[in-house]
Amino acid sequence: MTTPDYPILREPPTHGDEIETLLGSLDRQRATFAWKCGGLDAAGLSATVGASSMTLGGLLKHLAVVEADYFVWRLRGEDPGPPLNGADPDDDPDRVWHTAARDTPQELYSLWESAVERSRAATAAALAEGGLDQSTRRPAEYPVSLRRLLVDVVEEYARHTGHADLIRESVDGLVGEDPPYDR
Repeated sequence: MTTPDYPILREPPTHGDEIETLLGSLDRQRATFAWKCGGLDAAGLSATVGASSMTLGGLLKHLAVVEADYFVWRLRGEDPGPPLNGADPDDDPDRVWHTAARDTPQELYSLWESAVERSRAATAAALAEGGLDQSTRRPAEYPVSLRRLLVDVVEEYARHTGHADLIRESVDGLVGEDPPYDR
């Protein structure tokens, strides 16, 4: 996004342990999503398909909020800070999905990239402190394991990468499962 139009895609390990497989799968989803959204101007990030109002810019902002919500607030119990604090990825659609049209492409890419980096750091710290079986800190009435949290975020990315695939094809014809790279 700030680098080439596509990230270096790394496959999850074929014989990794549980942590390597979960993190590898999540990073693969993130990389594919980044490729589908990468290198576009404001018009490309604002394009819609059919009756849906979903845009790639909205997806970038939504997934930045998901990263902050799951890894900073739920896992670590910390306030993610502005502009992500208080934004619920599901309950506040106008703030998340539709405000992306007011943001520049660089603001959207930076917001998502910094949220991903913060999530990686939060995950690494949590794994060092207690592994996959530890419970999230929030919401207190419904804690889940870090393992479950990672699976939920992989699912969230997989669903939205499918949306991004359709939208991106309508913008400039880009199709495919993986960004170009040497296997």
